Amino acid sequence: MLTRKQLALLQYIDRFIASSDVSPSYDEMKDALGLKSKSGIHRLITNLEDRGYLRRLPHRARALEIIKHPKNSQQNLRPEGGFHPNIIDGGLSRAKVTEARQENPKVNQNVTIPLYGKIAAGLPIEAVRDQTETVTVPAGLLGKGTHYALMVEGDSMIDAGIFDGDLAVIEATDLTENGEIVVALIGDDEVTLKRIRRKGESIALEPANNAYETRIFGPDQISIQGRLKALIRQY
Repeated sequence: MLTRKQLALLQYIDRFIASSDVSPSYDEMKDALGLKSKSGIHRLITNLEDRGYLRRLPHRARALEIIKHPKNSQQNLRPEGGFHPNIIDGGLSRAKVTEARQENPKVNQNVTIPLYGKIAAGLPIEAVRDQTETVTVPAGLLGKGTHYALMVEGDSMIDAGIFDGDLAVIEATDLTENGEIVVALIGDDEVTLKRIRRKGESIALEPANNAYETRIFGPDQISIQGRLKALIRQY
């Protein structure tokens, strides 16, 4: 199903291409939908691609192709009414939406976990551990162990499906495997969300965006604060 913003963007792109023979720029789409940043447009386009409504043509600027036209999308419009989260599995190389199964009784239960401020998915920033802030999440996401949440800032993990403004649900642990997305504490006060790779004594923190570089550390330079369990995204 499409959200109203997804449908609005699809309709705008359809009208723009019909009148101009080219697709609109990200700035034009941002202004048309009244969004504050282009990262919101990137998320909407990615979701329209995933649902088979749009296709980005490679190696061409301003090149979007509509596969399903808006007139065929009204019956799939998701009704609005507040918060509609997409739950995204954090253990996959590309995040995917996790649909709740009725046979799992935990799906309909909610639990409250602490929200420890913001974490950079671009350049590291200090995580503010404000114990007074909490967030409610579906219990079926968590499993065993201790969990907390961080708000993602930045775009260095967008190719892993992690966007600015996403809520990252973190399992508190220092036991992680190569390829997992982790919360890493660098030094005493820098925290970042990256994919971890270990080789010998070296630890690499890899972004999922070619605009950022992989950083290499020794074992005494960083400590792992947890691994990504899930994402919650608000549309």
